[in-house]
Amino acid sequence: MIINELIDSQRLFFFYGRTKETFKRVANLKKLKDILKSNEKLLYEAIYKDFGKSKYETYETELSLIYHEINVAVKKLKRWSKPKKVRTNIPNMPGKSFIIPEPLGIVLVIGAWNYPYQLSLIPLISAVAAGNTVILKPSELSKNTSEVMAELINSNFESEFLYVYEGGVKETSELLEQKFDKIFFTGSIPVGKIVYEAAAKHLTPVTLELGGKSPVFVLKDCDLKMTAKRIVWGKFLNAGQTCVAPDYILVDQEIKVNLLNEMKKLLEKLFPKKTDISENYVRIINEKNFIRLTNLIDKDKIFFGGETDIEKLFIYPTIINNVSFSDKIMDDEIFGPILPIISFTELNDVIKEVKSRPKPLALYVFGKRGEQVDNILSEISFGGGAVNDTVLHLSNGNLPFGGVGTSGTGNYHEHAGFKAFSHYKSILSKPTVFEPFLKYPPYKKYKLFLLKKMLE
Repeated sequence: MIINELIDSQRLFFFYGRTKETFKRVANLKKLKDILKSNEKLLYEAIYKDFGKSKYETYETELSLIYHEINVAVKKLKRWSKPKKVRTNIPNMPGKSFIIPEPLGIVLVIGAWNYPYQLSLIPLISAVAAGNTVILKPSELSKNTSEVMAELINSNFESEFLYVYEGGVKETSELLEQKFDKIFFTGSIPVGKIVYEAAAKHLTPVTLELGGKSPVFVLKDCDLKMTAKRIVWGKFLNAGQTCVAPDYILVDQEIKVNLLNEMKKLLEKLFPKKTDISENYVRIINEKNFIRLTNLIDKDKIFFGGETDIEKLFIYPTIINNVSFSDKIMDDEIFGPILPIISFTELNDVIKEVKSRPKPLALYVFGKRGEQVDNILSEISFGGGAVNDTVLHLSNGNLPFGGVGTSGTGNYHEHAGFKAFSHYKSILSKPTVFEPFLKYPPYKKYKLFLLKKMLE
């Protein structure tokens, strides 16, 4: 389909208000869920072809979150869409003030390959709930999941309302030349800059969900076994190809050896080297990323793991010990199953080091709630995170998910997602039975005196 014609048809569809009625939005969300539920087999097969993701992990980290997002939107959409009354200040009395949410219009959602369903469809769900039309551009790296989303959506919805536009860099560039009313992008920081620059030419508002090096602070008063368990799960989920995965560990020197040993025991149990772990562990998405990741492994610093297989695009969970902030692996987000360990003796020193770097998308702290934990949370700016857990903050829809600084702009999930794709009109409604004389000339001293009394 020609891009210009597609956008023009969606603009006309939106112009005539065919997305605005809340009951239609609810009906379309329910329809989308029914389509996904009835075609789960296709969804599982496609993602397994792309990078060996199991049915269990696909449901746990993708489909369950999508279904939940639809359920919440269906339940709360009418409430979110209602005008909200707010207080009216004294100068505008008598009068009423309220805010009306309205859809922005034509939305472009650019998804990511690492969670190809979740990171494409959840923003799409938010955009539909808010009353917009949507063009979805999935990542071309996860080719099979892109194809199945295009097949299911394009054959069941009018292209004037929802359409999956497939392709690579060329097609994405062509889309970014067009005028949209909102662009939502999930991906890398370099591509995020390109999207932001393209949107600026049209003054198009943008939500960017990017990434960064998300640190994990491990304090000496932590529950060591649970800390190791939750770090290992969060880091090696999806083979580390998660934007909020723990990127590196900052551990108190006194407990470093114990933490390393606990993680090693756990990895040996969860991913035994002598057995096939393919049902519990995914492949690296492509050879380019495989080579990039293997180049980050300093063989002299491997504490555990390090086994790789380029034919299978397989990198075994790997822990790198005795890392410093100057090492190559600390330059950029790892986005793979390699976990560097940095020890510290003075907490304030590593807090300052993290603060001096780009703001991370996530941050995690393991330890008893107290001055040290509170100091980390208050001193360091980051998108979101958790105390004594990893990754799962994004599963709570009551917590808006997003980055700050180079890790992203804006946020979404549930009500925050609805807001991300809405404009809130501010309205003041006044009767005509009264008009304050202080508004009008001549501006006398006694009027100024009365005005100050009223406004101060």
